[in-house]
Amino acid sequence: MTDKRPTLTIKPKAASGKPAAKPANPAAQYARPKTASQPAPRPEKRPEAKPAAPRKPEAAMRPSYEIKPQFQQAYRPDLPADSLALAMLGAASAVAQVRDGTALPQALANVFTAYEATPQGRGAIQDLAYRSMRGLGRAETLLGLMTTKAPDVPMLVGLIECALVLLDPPPGEQAAYEPFTVVDQAVTAASRHPDLAHAKAMVNAVLRRFLREREELVAAAVKHPLARWNYPQWWIDATKAAYPRDWEAILEAGNRHPPLTLRVNTRKTSLEDYLRRLEEAGLAADRIGPSALRLKQATNVSQIPGFHDGLVSVQDAGAQLAAPLLGLEPGMRVLDACAAPGGKSGHILELADVELTAVDADPQRLARVRDNLGRLGLSGTLVAAEAQTQDWWDGRQYDRILADVPCTASGIVRRHPDIRWLRRKTDTRQLTTLSSEILDNLWQMLRADGKLLFVTCSLWPQESEAQAAAFAARHADAVRLDAPGQLLPSSGAGLDHDGLFYALFEKRVA
Repeated sequence: MTDKRPTLTIKPKAASGKPAAKPANPAAQYARPKTASQPAPRPEKRPEAKPAAPRKPEAAMRPSYEIKPQFQQAYRPDLPADSLALAMLGAASAVAQVRDGTALPQALANVFTAYEATPQGRGAIQDLAYRSMRGLGRAETLLGLMTTKAPDVPMLVGLIECALVLLDPPPGEQAAYEPFTVVDQAVTAASRHPDLAHAKAMVNAVLRRFLREREELVAAAVKHPLARWNYPQWWIDATKAAYPRDWEAILEAGNRHPPLTLRVNTRKTSLEDYLRRLEEAGLAADRIGPSALRLKQATNVSQIPGFHDGLVSVQDAGAQLAAPLLGLEPGMRVLDACAAPGGKSGHILELADVELTAVDADPQRLARVRDNLGRLGLSGTLVAAEAQTQDWWDGRQYDRILADVPCTASGIVRRHPDIRWLRRKTDTRQLTTLSSEILDNLWQMLRADGKLLFVTCSLWPQESEAQAAAFAARHADAVRLDAPGQLLPSSGAGLDHDGLFYALFEKRVA
C-alpha cells in the first residue's frame, strides 16, 4: 500500500485583511465543537502601531467551511428523490444521529420528515441505513486505515462509511450497485451538502483508494475484532463468556437480514386459506408453526395480502411462543406488562376471549398497541404506566401475567442493528435491577394458582436465567414450570428466530 493518505483539513474562517488562524486539533473522533461557556482568552499585548502600508486590492473571499456548532443533518439538498446520492445523505444523517444516541427508527423518522422523502426514497434510505448499522465496525476500521485522522464532521464520516458498506458487501452477498456508481453518487452527495462540499475531493480519494487496494485493506481491517464481527469489544467479550462454543454463530446470526415471519389471525382465516391467498398473490411461504408462516422473499407489509384487514401480523417465530405458553381460557383477566408495540397483546386476544389490560410506560409506544389491536379488530384496556408501580392497578388480581420486561435487546440485534452501538456494558446491570423490581411488583398482582410468564429478548444470562433463578429464590410461592428457556438466534430448515428467553411460574396456593 502507498503511504499517501488523504486527510481532511477544515480551515477556520479568515477575517478580511488578517492571516487565517491555525486550525484547532480535534479532541476526539466525534468531538463536538467547544461551547461559548469557556473562559475568554486574555487580550494580547500589541506593539505600537506603525503607519499602515498602502492596501492591496482585495481578492474575492473564498467560501468558508468552518465547523459549525450545529451540523445541518436535516438539510435537504437539491437532488432527485430517487437518487442514490440522496439515499446516501439520508443514511449518513441517520448514522450520525445514532452515534449521538438516537435510536435508528427515530433517526430515520427525522430524516424522512426533513427530506420530505417519497415512499421509494424512504425505502432506499432505510435499506442503506440498516446495511450501514450492520457493517459499521468494518467501515469505521477501513476509514481509519485510509486517513491519518477521522473527519470532524459526523455527516462526512457517515457518508464515507455508508459508501464503504456498499463497496464492501458481506461475504456471499452481491453488491447492490456498481462501484463506479457508488463513488460517483457519494461525491455528488458531498458536493450538494453545505457541510460536506469542501470534502468532496477527500470522499473521492478515499473511495477510489479502497477500490485500488481493497484486498490489502480488508485483510488488514479484519485483524481487528471490531471489523471482523461488527460489534463493540464488550459485546464480543460478553457473548464469548456466556456461550464459549456458540459465540461465533451468535454474532454472525446478528449480522444477517431477518426473515419476514407472519402470524395468521385464526379468528379471521385459517392457515391453509391464507397460504392459498399468498400463492394467488405470487408470494411463496413455508409453514413453520401452528399459526406461523415465513415468506421466502421479504416484501413491504403494504404488499402482504390482508395485512391492513387484520388477517396477519408480522411477528418473529420465537415471539409467537409467548401467548400459547400462558394457557389462556375464556373470561380470564390477563395483564400484558411492557406491552408495546402490541404483537403479543394481539396474539393473546386472537387465542381467547379474555379481559386484557396492556400496560406500557411510553404513551407514544402504547399508541402502537392501540393501532395494532384496531387493525386486528380486537380491543383491550390500555394503560400508560410503569409496571414497577401500583398506582394504576385496581386491586383485582390477574389470572395470567405476561412480563416482557425491559432488557438490552441483545437477542433481536439482527432486527435492530443499531442496538449494538447504542448500548453500554453498564446497561445490563441497570436493566436487570429494573426488571427485578417489575417482576416483584407484578407477582403481587397475580392470584394464587395463576401463572406469570417472564420473557426477555436478551442473550445475557444476567437478564434471563440468572434473573429467573433469583426471582424464584425471592418468592417461596413461585413454582417454575416447563418453558423453552433460552432460545439462541438460529436459522435453518424450519428454524429461524430471534434470541429470546422464557420462564413460566405458577403461584402456589397457600
